[in-house]
Amino acid sequence: MRVRFLGKDPNSQGDNSPTLFATDRTDRKTYIAQGWVVTDPQALADVGPVPAGEAIVEIPEDVLKFYLRNQTGEEH
Repeated sequence: MRVRFLGKDPNSQGDNSPTLFATDRTDRKTYIAQGWVVTDPQALADVGPVPAGEAIVEIPEDVLKFYLRNQTGEEH
């Protein structure tokens, strides 16, 4: 699987920022989100059990704009 960079949080400093990527999977359309690992006990309780091999991450709303741009074909 290959991934294509869509964009990163414009308010982040340095290279460690929430980022969104599109994959080239042929069986379904998927995205990869790089974000902050959720460790807040209340948030984890609200989400419930997370299956092995999965994780939940937090990303800013601004990062989701790159998804919309990808869907509409806009340049970033």
